[in-house]
Amino acid sequence: MNTRVLTGITTSGTPHLGNYAGAIRPAIQASEQPGVDAFFFLADYHALIKTTEDPERVARSRLEIAATWLAAGLDPERVTFYRQSDIPEIPELCWLLTCVTPKGLMNRAHAYKAAVDQNTEKGIEPDDGVSMGLFSYPVLMAADILLFNAHKVPVGRDQIQHLEMARDIAQRFNHLYGDEYFVLPEVVIAEEVATLPGLDGRKMSKSYNNTIPLFEGGASALRSAVMRIVTDSRQPGEPKDAENSHLYTLYRAFASAEASASFRQALEAGMGWGDAKQALCDLLERDLAAMRERYVELMARPERIEEILMAGAEKARKLAVPFMARLRHAVGLRRLEAVRQSAPAKAGKKQASRGARFVSFRDESGSFRFRLLAQDGEELLCSIAYADPKQAGAVMRSLQSAPVSLRAEGLGYAAMVNGATVAHGPDRADEATRDAAMTRTSDALAALAAAQE
Repeated sequence: MNTRVLTGITTSGTPHLGNYAGAIRPAIQASEQPGVDAFFFLADYHALIKTTEDPERVARSRLEIAATWLAAGLDPERVTFYRQSDIPEIPELCWLLTCVTPKGLMNRAHAYKAAVDQNTEKGIEPDDGVSMGLFSYPVLMAADILLFNAHKVPVGRDQIQHLEMARDIAQRFNHLYGDEYFVLPEVVIAEEVATLPGLDGRKMSKSYNNTIPLFEGGASALRSAVMRIVTDSRQPGEPKDAENSHLYTLYRAFASAEASASFRQALEAGMGWGDAKQALCDLLERDLAAMRERYVELMARPERIEEILMAGAEKARKLAVPFMARLRHAVGLRRLEAVRQSAPAKAGKKQASRGARFVSFRDESGSFRFRLLAQDGEELLCSIAYADPKQAGAVMRSLQSAPVSLRAEGLGYAAMVNGATVAHGPDRADEATRDAAMTRTSDALAALAAAQE
């Protein structure tokens, strides 16, 4: 069976050289591997979260990003390439998932917590300026992933939490409706992906205004930017510190190992910075000139890009429409002639399924953990880290079978099996709240144990 890999690109800006080296190039290369079923989409709904006052920016970015990916070699015949907003099943699924997602889970989202913390520091209302788009962003991201049951989702480290939330939401939906509707997606962190320095040495980013254009502005804009790269004051003839040179880092990201070694040797032998920048320009131009030409052609024919995206949407909806029909049936949104009286026993079984549950996840270090969540989504326990997922699973099962003791630790508490601490409960506001949480945890574990009998 093929591995389905899904990648979203937010349409809120113009791609630059760092985007190409860090995301576009490796993603296209990965899509060409055998056994990979690749999905690429323009995340234009996500773009609205931060661009509500600049609709022209979103419209322009959708065109530029689509043209960039196609010019860079993305094959729409090989992959599924579409706009998020052309798949009506995505917002529909987002609503179904919203209805089963605990608010407490969204309260823990990093972006929301950061916004609240900033407002608190300013002494203003905690939710000032926080839209529901920002607050529920992880649910929409979960819908993007789960609608197509992606096995793997390449993301940066700042997005790991969103993948964990997508897994939590999928597990809760599967549990509530009694079937494995959703695959639990795995996060893929590409450690080898290049993070290019910008003109000033910091990470290349529009927010720092230090980017090198990829296609926009042509060869002259590319050369102008490269010539502004910050270097030290060493003169021609003086040996340069290649390893700590931003120029060498950029060169190495596009050159072969042999060419990179020659460039480094030339720098250390005293090559002038002006000559080194010209060498980088020549290298980039060899790589990008043909792609830029295709980009210009595509930008001049937006109707051709529209055809490609609409064909991609049709391809994607062949999967989304029948799957969404199955999900609608699962939650009770059925044709009236299909409605039957449910047996009391079945209703009782479903009611019983709405209890506490375990959810597994990988933390930012790559270790395996699990949480015990109450019926309303409140976190009761979070396990310690395990290197082996089987070990984490064994401990999870032991909490449902072996005697478990709970021990107060400040305003939190620990869960112990055979004298060893295996999980911790989060700190509460006071001792009374902590004690109530310990009782609730004990009851939840007892109910899970009873369900196993």
